[in-house]
Amino acid sequence: MKHVFGPVSSKRLGQSLGVDVLPAKSCTWDCIYCQLGGTKEFVAERQEFYPKEEILKEIRSAIESGVAIDWITFVGSGETTLYKGLGWLIRETKKLTSIPVAVITNGSLLSGEEVRRELLGADAVLPSFNAGSPELFERIDRPCPGFTYERHVEGLAAFRKVYKGRLWVEVMLIGGVNDSVEALQDIAAALEEVKPDTVHIVLPTRPSTEPGIGLPGEEGVARARLILSRVAKVVHPVKGSMNLKNTDDIQKTVASIVVRHPVQERELRHALDELVPDDPDQVERMIGTMLGSGKFKTLRLEDGEIYWVPASDKRGLN
Repeated sequence: MKHVFGPVSSKRLGQSLGVDVLPAKSCTWDCIYCQLGGTKEFVAERQEFYPKEEILKEIRSAIESGVAIDWITFVGSGETTLYKGLGWLIRETKKLTSIPVAVITNGSLLSGEEVRRELLGADAVLPSFNAGSPELFERIDRPCPGFTYERHVEGLAAFRKVYKGRLWVEVMLIGGVNDSVEALQDIAAALEEVKPDTVHIVLPTRPSTEPGIGLPGEEGVARARLILSRVAKVVHPVKGSMNLKNTDDIQKTVASIVVRHPVQERELRHALDELVPDDPDQVERMIGTMLGSGKFKTLRLEDGEIYWVPASDKRGLN
């Protein structure tokens, strides 16, 4: 499918069927931690990039396939709310199924009443909030000109006033950048105005194209949990597991995921082990076949962790 991928194992959403509504890297921000790479040209105008009926047809097909799905998640190769037909897709999807619908967004367009109105039908909205000051906002999120920190906070707060679903704010915690006491206290102070239901701590575990994007230590994560818990319940960053059961074409499924974000090799191996628990040789043959297809390459990080990325990926591949 062109737009639907997975289900993907999600820290917050279990087995999440992804719905990508954007051309590659259409975004209002150029975040330093983004696994999709840098934003070459900002996109700030909302458009119906693809026919909404085409996307809905793929969603319907995935639902009817019978694969286990916990959430249907709208997530773009960039900023999801840039898709102008998002509200229609949410409404029509909910007519098809009782599976809850989530939207992952950086929150930059929530300052617009039209966007806020379109997201009201979602069961959960997960906006980013990585900085509690304009200076850190510019350093981490690197927004399109005109997308100020003040606009970001005001948009989130305005959305909270009208949204009755689950508002789960995501804080990308980067070692040495926003994990200090001061930075976290600033985030907490700003989030008191937003009033999220929960705060999800997210870690930059997937490889970034930017140098120096490191994981916070255990002390930094503990500090974030302590300080941010004064605003809302804090969800610790817990990794789920990939589920490839009921997948007709494993290689195609893995490719559809890898093209949107790198996949840990150990996570992939664990999923394959669950498919053929008594045949490690078959797992190795499956790995070899996929790597031999030319669609994937591996990327080894400094800590030794191996990720699968598309063969066309330009980041220091092995």
